[in-house]
Amino acid sequence: MNEKTVYRVPNLYKSMGKGCGREPLAVSVPGSKSITNRALLLATLADGTSLLKGVLFSDDSRHFLNCIRTLGFDTEVNEEQKTVSVTGLGGRVPTADADLYVGSAGTAARFLTAYLGLSQGIYRMDASAQMRRRPMAPLLDALKELGCGISYAPDAQVGHFPFTLEGHGFQSDGIRINIDHSSQFLSALLIASCLCGRDFTTTVEGSHGMAYIEMTLRMMEQFGVTVERPSGHSFMTKAGQRYRALEYQVEPDVSAACYFYAMCPLLNIPVLVKQVHFDSLQGDVAFLRLLEQMGCTSEDTPRGILLSPPADGVFHGITADMSACSDQAITLAAIAPYAQGATTITGIGHIRFQESDRLSAMAAELTKMGIRCETDESSITVYPGRPSPALVETYDDHRMAMGFSLTGLRSDGIAINDPGCCRKTFENYFDVLDDVIRTLKREA
Repeated sequence: MNEKTVYRVPNLYKSMGKGCGREPLAVSVPGSKSITNRALLLATLADGTSLLKGVLFSDDSRHFLNCIRTLGFDTEVNEEQKTVSVTGLGGRVPTADADLYVGSAGTAARFLTAYLGLSQGIYRMDASAQMRRRPMAPLLDALKELGCGISYAPDAQVGHFPFTLEGHGFQSDGIRINIDHSSQFLSALLIASCLCGRDFTTTVEGSHGMAYIEMTLRMMEQFGVTVERPSGHSFMTKAGQRYRALEYQVEPDVSAACYFYAMCPLLNIPVLVKQVHFDSLQGDVAFLRLLEQMGCTSEDTPRGILLSPPADGVFHGITADMSACSDQAITLAAIAPYAQGATTITGIGHIRFQESDRLSAMAAELTKMGIRCETDESSITVYPGRPSPALVETYDDHRMAMGFSLTGLRSDGIAINDPGCCRKTFENYFDVLDDVIRTLKREA
């Protein structure tokens, strides 16, 4: 774990002979956060003991694990072997009265709130200062409609953490949910829906983050519960279905892989991230298609996807709707100054409500570097330019730290403030980056 308060990024580009003609940079990344936390919840809902392999261990997943332990579920954890076993009770929560702290983990915050709000018991829920700022109202309003009692301390903000849930099970067989601020609201309700005891219909307003909904549906099916799609905006979970315990392999984190794939056009080098494939459950694999539009080429090999740089060493600005892979909006914006032509990223209004106001944050940091950019409510355009030396503020947001580390690989004087915020999802990212830098310098 890199504990430095500032990470100074070396300019590799000027010392690499523009990188072309070398062997592929091969990188391994940790397990997927999104899949890990879904698998942990599904395992608690299943009948019997599930063994999860390739698990991500980070702040987010540890908060999730601590919560399910507090709820009384039997778990065995081996961080060295990256395994967790969880004994589920078919939807029953062992502890009917508990205090839970979800930290800054959005998946734990939304998934556990839905599960517990639709169970039987009283649960006092709290979160980090960062998570307290993030929206919860659409999910909490839906739970109230379904029969859950929700109360707040006198000084708490309605629709946000902290709050108390008083669950009474499902008092209705359908709900409507708005996902403009987070698709996790819908995923949370879908995962819990089979506990209703009768056919349950979830109707959705909004369309952002549907790649994550597809991940949720595919994982539910892997664990034994199928959801029907009567229309494009509704989901029906038939009564009588139960999750089954599994031995489950978590995929490598494609979101983490994208930072290394972005080095392909940036440094003009071929990159392969081990065991990342185009048939991944994870929507961020679409980011590689955007890199193809910029001039890269790809091949899905048995070892993983091999991404090769443009033949002439020049990558091009594009216009991209990133609603399906919005976690990589910062990544694309961070390399966009080096593209030939402007890059416009659309469909990302909801990222204003994530760990930071990401749209405003990336615009502020690019402007600090002297890069021209323009924003509106849901898009940003980044123009080509030479970034000036700057200390990049990370806003306690792991994706700001990881994404803008790329910018410094091709310009002098870029430093990342508070690199330790990556603990949230990829705690040794900067250690891995150091290894990559040493490898590239050695082979330059």
